[in-house]
Amino acid sequence: MFRGDSCLMTSTTDPRPLYREALTWTTGLIEKVREDQLTASTPCVDFDVRTLLGHLVATVERARVIGEGDDPSTIPLVATEIPDEDYAAAYRAAIERMWPVWTDDSRLDADVTAPWGTVPGRAAVWGYINETLVHGWDIAVATGQHAETRPGLAEAALAVVRHAIPAEVRGGHVPFA
Repeated sequence: MFRGDSCLMTSTTDPRPLYREALTWTTGLIEKVREDQLTASTPCVDFDVRTLLGHLVATVERARVIGEGDDPSTIPLVATEIPDEDYAAAYRAAIERMWPVWTDDSRLDADVTAPWGTVPGRAAVWGYINETLVHGWDIAVATGQHAETRPGLAEAALAVVRHAIPAEVRGGHVPFA
């Protein structure tokens, strides 16, 4: 996944600026979630808004752990210890902890362990761009916010996802229907 020359975007592009942009967009959405919306359902059927917010915090923590060269399964899929009024602060704090790990350019080409396998660091970052945008959209839809990010960001992520996630029915380590 992501290693072939057929996906020039992933093999040569530095994804960190796009990840930063995706995180900034999603942070803005999280900041506008009201406490009375936390139990609302989301397009991600396994998560209500509260659980999805905890999952978003956990994904940033996983991106940090992956960049450090450790096993992302040591971080739960959902951060559950966050008080209802602190999701935005927890997300921003997770981002602040994560960025220093990815400042070293060599991390982009180093093999890392992501939930979907061993990949170059840049491929892991691309995966978390997708995670951030998809779940940011889920939050926006569930809470009645504007659900579109910058088209260029969405198009870049879509190009990578089309290459990385097969169109046929998936299962196992690829958790998308």
